[in-house]
Amino acid sequence: MNYIFGVIGGQSAGPQPTGAETVQKLCDRVASSTLLEDRRDAVRALKSLSKKYRLEVGTKAMEHLLHILRTDSSDTEILGYALDTLYNIVCNDEEEEPEENHQKQEDDMGVQFTDKFIQEPDNVTLLLTLLEEFDFHVRWPGVKLLTALLKNQCAQAQGIILVSPMGVSRLMDLLADSREVIRNDGLLLLQQLTKGNAAIQKIVAFENAFERLLDIITEEGSSDGGIVVEDCLLLLLNLLKNNSSNQNFFKEGSYIQRMKPWFEVGDDNSGWSAQKVTNLHLMLQLVRVMVSPVNSPGGTSSCQKAMFQCGLLQQLCTILMATGVPADILTETINTVSEVIRGSDVNQDYFASVNAPSNPPRPAIVVLLMSMVNERQPFVLRCAVLYCFQCFLYKNHKGQGEIVSTLLPSTIDANSISAGQLLCGGLFSSDSLSNWCAAVALAHALQDNLTQKEQLLRVQLATSLGKPPVSLLQQCTNILSQGSRVQTKVGLLMLLCTWICNCPIAVMHFLHNQDNVPFLTGQISENLGEDERLVQGLCALLLGICIYYNDNSLENYTKEKLKQLIEKRIGKENFVEKLGFVTKHELYSRAAQKPQPAFSAPEHMLFDHEFTKLVKELEGVITKAVLKSSEEEKKEEEVKKTIEQHDSIVTQYKELIREQDSQLKEMKEQMASLMLQNETLQNTTTQQLSQIQQHKDQYNILKLKLGKDNQQTGSQVDGAHVNGLQLEELSQLREQLEDLHRENQSLQTQLTEKDNVITSLVRKAEGVPSAEGSTSENTEILRQVEKLKAQLQSQTAEITQLQTERQELIGRYETRATVPVTGEDSGYSEKIAELESRLSTQNTETQKLKEEVKALLESKESMEKELASSTSTVAILQAEKNKLQKEVQDSKKEQDELLMLLADQDQKILSLKQKLEELGETIEDEDDLDTKDQFDEDDDDDEEEEDEEDDDE
Repeated sequence: MNYIFGVIGGQSAGPQPTGAETVQKLCDRVASSTLLEDRRDAVRALKSLSKKYRLEVGTKAMEHLLHILRTDSSDTEILGYALDTLYNIVCNDEEEEPEENHQKQEDDMGVQFTDKFIQEPDNVTLLLTLLEEFDFHVRWPGVKLLTALLKNQCAQAQGIILVSPMGVSRLMDLLADSREVIRNDGLLLLQQLTKGNAAIQKIVAFENAFERLLDIITEEGSSDGGIVVEDCLLLLLNLLKNNSSNQNFFKEGSYIQRMKPWFEVGDDNSGWSAQKVTNLHLMLQLVRVMVSPVNSPGGTSSCQKAMFQCGLLQQLCTILMATGVPADILTETINTVSEVIRGSDVNQDYFASVNAPSNPPRPAIVVLLMSMVNERQPFVLRCAVLYCFQCFLYKNHKGQGEIVSTLLPSTIDANSISAGQLLCGGLFSSDSLSNWCAAVALAHALQDNLTQKEQLLRVQLATSLGKPPVSLLQQCTNILSQGSRVQTKVGLLMLLCTWICNCPIAVMHFLHNQDNVPFLTGQISENLGEDERLVQGLCALLLGICIYYNDNSLENYTKEKLKQLIEKRIGKENFVEKLGFVTKHELYSRAAQKPQPAFSAPEHMLFDHEFTKLVKELEGVITKAVLKSSEEEKKEEEVKKTIEQHDSIVTQYKELIREQDSQLKEMKEQMASLMLQNETLQNTTTQQLSQIQQHKDQYNILKLKLGKDNQQTGSQVDGAHVNGLQLEELSQLREQLEDLHRENQSLQTQLTEKDNVITSLVRKAEGVPSAEGSTSENTEILRQVEKLKAQLQSQTAEITQLQTERQELIGRYETRATVPVTGEDSGYSEKIAELESRLSTQNTETQKLKEEVKALLESKESMEKELASSTSTVAILQAEKNKLQKEVQDSKKEQDELLMLLADQDQKILSLKQKLEELGETIEDEDDLDTKDQFDEDDDDDEEEEDEEDDDE
C-alpha cells in the first residue's frame, strides 16, 4: 500500500521509475495480490495512468483488467475502475485538439486496442453481462466502453452482439434507466449499434423502441427539447431509413399520428434556437424517410394516406405558408411536402386548394412559383420549389390540365397572376436559371399527357406592340436561334423534346416552321466547344424525335427526306455520335439517380430526372430509325402488319374459346343439377319397385295357399266350358308374352348398337369436332332416341292390354269362386300364378329397357353439353328431359294403380275365404294361423320361413 502511494504521490530519493516500469509493477501487483484492497488500489492507479501512458497500459494491463472483470465481479468498485481504464485505452480523447498527425496516431491506437479486445468474443459477451449490474459505477463506464468499441470497429462488434443471447434486449433496457446520464449514453450506444445493420434494426424496433423514443421526445419538449431529442431522432432515422420492415411496423403501430404535434408552430416564429432548428430539421427528415420515392410504391402510398388522414400534411402546409420561419427549415419543409404529395391524388388535390394568407388570397402553388422565378431568392429554395412543383404534377393529369389551362386564351385573367403566366415569364427571363427552371416545370406539365401537349399548341404570345402574336412553340425556337446561354438552351431543348415526343401533331407544327430544321442541322454539323457538345446532342435528339414520330403529313419533311438530309449534311455516324453526347455527360448520371434536383451550384443545373428517363427510352429507337434504309422500313411495316393481322386472328380465336368455355361451364352446371335430379328420381323409383315386389310376393303366397284350400275340398262343379275358355285365353296371353319377349330382345340389341354409337361420339368429342359434324351426329342420336321411344310406347301399350286381359281373367275367376273348386280349377290357379310371374318378369324387363333408354338419353345430353355447339341442341335436350320426367311420372301412376289392384285382390281373396267358410268348407287351424301370421308379421326372416313351409306342403 505504501509502495503504491509512493509511486503515485510521494517523492523518493534516487532515480524515478519510467512510466512503463510503473505500469509493469502495477500489473504485477494486480496479478499477484491476494487481498481485494490491494488489487483495487492497483487498478485505480492504472486508471490514473491510462490517459498519459495509454500505450503502456493498453499493451500490458488489458489482460489483467479483463481477468479482474471475470473474477472480481462481486466488487462493483474495482469493476468500475477496470471499465474506466479500458475505456481510456480504446477511446480517443475528444476533449483536446491535438495536431492532425497526432490525432491520426491516437485513432489508430484506439482501433488496435479495440481489435485486441474483441478478438475474443467472450470479452464482449462479458461486457454485456456486466451491463445488467444496476450500480452506476459499473453500468455507466460499461455503456461508454461498448460505445467506443462500436465506434472503432462497428461491424465486428455488431456481429458479436447480434449472436449473443439477449444481447440487444440488454442494451434496450438502458432506455428505461431512471438516471438520465445512463439513458442518454444508452441512446448514443444504440445509435452506433444500429448503423447499417438491418437485422439489429429490426430487433431494436420489435423491442418497443419506437414507443420508448417517442415518449422520450414528448417528455423532453418535442422540437423545443434539447440534445436528447436530437439523439432520439437520429436513432429513429437509423431504424427507419432503407428498412421497409421497420417502416411498415412504424406505420401499422400508428406512430405517424404521433408526429403531428412536432410541427405545431406558433404565430411568433422569431428567435428560433439552433437546437430547435436542428430538431425540426431531423423531424422533417424522418417524415421524408417514410415517403421517400426509393421506398416501395405500396408502402409510400399508405404512409401518404395516413399523413393526410391524421392532419400531418395540413400542419406542414401551415409551416410552408407561415412567416418568420428560418430559410433552411422552410426549404426542408418544401421538400418534405413535395414527397408527401408525390403520386398521391388526394394529397395533390389538397395541396392545390391551399392558399397563402395574403390579401387577396393566392394559391400556394403561385406563391411558390414566384419564389422559383425570382433570381434574388436562395438557390436551394428555388430548387426545392421546383421539386415541389414536379411532385405536384407527378402522375396528376388533373393538375397538369389546370396548369396548362392558365395559358389558354379563354381562361387568362388579366387581374390576377396565374401559374402559367409565371412560367412563361420565367421562360423568357434574362436569368438563365429562371429559364431552365420554368422550362423544366412546363415540361412536367406535359409529361405523359398527349391532350395537354396538343392544348399547349394553342398558346399565343404577344411579343411586342404592332406585331402579330406568335405561338409558344415558335417563341421557344426563336430564343434558341438567338444564341442564348447554354443553360437556357438546354432547358428549352428539354421542353421541346418532351413536348413533341409521342405527339405527331406537335411534330408537324414544329416542322412547319421552315427555319427549325436548318437550325438543328447547323447546330449538329458544326464543330463547337466542349460546353456546346451537350447542346449538339440535344439538337440531335430533337431532330431524331421529328423523324421517329413523323406521320409524313408534310411533303417537304417526311421521314425519308429528313433521313436523306441527315445523311447529306451531317452523316449518319456523326449524327449517332452527337446523339451519344447526352448520356455521356457527367451530370446526366447524377440527375438520373433520384428525382430531387440536387445541384452544388446553379451552373450545374442541366438535366432533369424525368428527362433522363426519356433520353434512355428514345436513344436506341432513334438510332435504329436513322440508320435503317427505306427498304428495311417497308419490310418492317409489312412484318408489323402481318403480326397485327396474326394477333387479330389469335384474338378472335381467344374470344371464341372464352365464349365456348363459358358455355361449357354453364352446360356442366346444368348437367350437374340434372344428375342430382336423376339420382333422386332413381332412388324414388327403386323404393317404389321394392314396395311393389313385396306386395307381389305377398299376393303370390296368398294365391298358393288358396290353391291348397281348393285341393283339399272335394266339391264337383261342371266348369269345363269356362275352364276351356280360360285355357284358350291363357295360350293367347302366353303367345303375346313371347312376342313381347322377342321385341324386348330386339330393343336390347338396338340399345347395344346405340351405346356403340354414343361411345364413338364421345371419343370424337375428346378431340376438336367441327360444328357441322356435331350437329349431324346429334340429329342422328335424336332420331334413334325417338325410334326407341316409339317402340317403348308400343310395348307399354301392349303391357297395358295384357294387364287388362289379366284383370278380366281375375274377374272370371272370381265368378267361379262362389262354387266348389275342382282339380282342374287348381291347375287353372297354377296357370294364373305362372302368368303373374311372367307378367312381373316382363314388367322388370320393361323397366330395365326404360332405364337403358334413359341412360342413352343422358349420354346424349352429356355429349352435347361437352361439345357446346349450339344453344338449339340444348333446348332439344331440355325438352327431351321434360318428356322423360313426364314418363317417370306416368310410371309412378301405373305403379300406384298396380298397388291398388293388389290391395283389391287381397280383399277379394279374403272375401272368397269367408264365403268358403260360410258354405261349410273347413279350413285347418294351422293354415289359418299361417295365413294370419302372413298378414300380421312384417319381419323378412319370418316371411322366408313361411314360404319354405308352404313349399314343403
